[in-house]
Amino acid sequence: MHVRRAVPGDAPALLHIWLDASRIGHSFLGEETLQKQLPKLRDIYIPHADNWVAVEGDVVLGFIGLVDNHVGGLFVAPEAHRRGVGRLLLDHASERLGELTVEVYEQNESACSFYRSCGFEQVGRKELDDEGRALPLLRMRRAPSTHVWTTS
Repeated sequence: MHVRRAVPGDAPALLHIWLDASRIGHSFLGEETLQKQLPKLRDIYIPHADNWVAVEGDVVLGFIGLVDNHVGGLFVAPEAHRRGVGRLLLDHASERLGELTVEVYEQNESACSFYRSCGFEQVGRKELDDEGRALPLLRMRRAPSTHVWTTS
């Protein structure tokens, strides 16, 4: 498994992964809302982000969309969960950019736990999401890595 920059031909896989993963992590939004968000993702969010994909062979397992050092989205195909895909993408972004920030729905407990396990700390909370819904978002930050890797 390795990380590479996304190419336009990856778009169908990214949309598929987003929808499948969102049905699990953002089930509280409902299918109708997810379907309404799909065109925004396709036409606005993906084209305006710096997108990187984790691939195994020629199969896209997950992606991260970055806006500067902010994680606009991190989604992993459900069949690839718990295989280190998300952590690989975050580590790749951190190596390139240093500090990372993210906003995650408070109701998405697995995502909150995942980000904490990857070294993110909560630095704030918003009562409303970006659509004005009463769905709190946690603001989280991961400091640049201070690890010094040595070989012996």
